[in-house]
Amino acid sequence: METAFSRTEILLGRDALDYLAQCHVLVAGLGGVGGYVAENLARAGVGRLTLIDHDTVGPSNLNRQLVALHSSLGRAKVAVMRERIADIAPDCRVEGHATFLDGKNVRPLLAELSPDILADCIDAIACKVELILAAQTLNLPIFSSMGAGNRLDPAQIRLARLNQTEGCPLAREVRALLRKAGGSLDFWTVYSREAPRPAAPAQTSGTGPGGRAKTVNGTISYMPAFFGLWLSAAILRHALRVGGFSQIV
Repeated sequence: METAFSRTEILLGRDALDYLAQCHVLVAGLGGVGGYVAENLARAGVGRLTLIDHDTVGPSNLNRQLVALHSSLGRAKVAVMRERIADIAPDCRVEGHATFLDGKNVRPLLAELSPDILADCIDAIACKVELILAAQTLNLPIFSSMGAGNRLDPAQIRLARLNQTEGCPLAREVRALLRKAGGSLDFWTVYSREAPRPAAPAQTSGTGPGGRAKTVNGTISYMPAFFGLWLSAAILRHALRVGGFSQIV
């Protein structure tokens, strides 16, 4: 009898699928990239997801985010994604935190949740760096998305360690802040080598309590999705290698 994961089992095998069902991945940020990461991990059979995002769905999210529908406008992104995953993989245990991560709360929250793997899909640089530093302090494997905004060419997307990225202004800023804080640059990132187009002037972005003034990037429907797919693949392949299934990946 076919099940939701019948095709995945053909590819990976029963033992690997059972292993993924025991994995716990934390996804920080449920925007254009993070929504695709969360959904792809659930569709691949990851058994536990913790989702963190302070924001609610706004009209400007409709061009690229899985959580964004006219019916979901004004709702918390974590709530919308939890419902979506429940409709895809009902056995996946999903915990949502409508929390704005910062230097004060990120380390104790990660220590309490204790995920196996962390997906960084945050776009605010200071928060991103705090998350990476906290993960490194706690020895949590972290996979990070760099800048998908202001770009159009998916052929320029790459997976590389942060210290090997090139042509990405966001990666450059993250590197500088991590060096200053004594953090490591030796972790996997998804980034684009394409030169970004100009952003809009800084304005307040976000409808949740963490709304802040920031530069607003231009976006297209498919680029954040590509970043999320690359990040999902890197996370799943890492999980399978850790689980002893290197022959698969």
